[in-house]
Amino acid sequence: MIKALFFDIDGTLVSFKTHTIAASTMEALRNLRAKGIKVFIATGRQLQCIDNLGDLEVDGYITLNGGYCIAGSEDVIYKHAIPQEDIHSMLEYQRTVHSFPCACVTEDKIVLNYRNESVDALYEQIRLKAPEIGSIEALADKEIFQLIAFFTAEEEERIMAYMPNSLAARWSPYFADVVAKGCTKAVGIDRIIEHYGISLKETMAFGDGGNDIAMLQHAGVGVAMGNAMDEVKKAADFVTTSVDEDGIVNTLRHFGLL
Repeated sequence: MIKALFFDIDGTLVSFKTHTIAASTMEALRNLRAKGIKVFIATGRQLQCIDNLGDLEVDGYITLNGGYCIAGSEDVIYKHAIPQEDIHSMLEYQRTVHSFPCACVTEDKIVLNYRNESVDALYEQIRLKAPEIGSIEALADKEIFQLIAFFTAEEEERIMAYMPNSLAARWSPYFADVVAKGCTKAVGIDRIIEHYGISLKETMAFGDGGNDIAMLQHAGVGVAMGNAMDEVKKAADFVTTSVDEDGIVNTLRHFGLL
């Protein structure tokens, strides 16, 4: 029996076309929570940047791709920062080899070194205000839980060689989320279910991007949206219709949860 549902936000819960959660999905999740099934968010976003869920109530959050997990609305139960040596290596690469837009995400802020067309395109796509511009070097010795790194897939291998204790995942051609090795949404699921006393086989996870693959492979049932990338669909147990075609509701009905 499924007791916990985990949802990516952008492209899974929230449509890139409407920038909202479908009314049918909202109603379904409210009904499931009323039956005692817990609903969790699993996102690359920082908690303060989750602004597109409407009035949906949830039971907790996996944020920053598993690097920062919250039970309820504010009980931090797990956090894992990028090792400082990797941050310093990245900054050295920026200074001496090639500069690229990069936002550093701490516990309470996001600072971006500069903007370009890729930065503007991403934040327009997700309808979110771009981070403040500032000195990322000033954050080098603070806990940084994620980098929003605007390098291409072709540049990724070269740049990540400077950060051997970190890993990159992307759901967009514009950028990659960089977190400490060992931080994935799958790890986030483990921390959440440990806190709530739920077994892994009682979980179902939904996603559409590369940073969802580990979560879909790990959950009791992994569901890829119809709009997901091909490698995400290959990693899933079940492929549903797209976010704009009631993919979540169709899945919940298929598995007898509605």
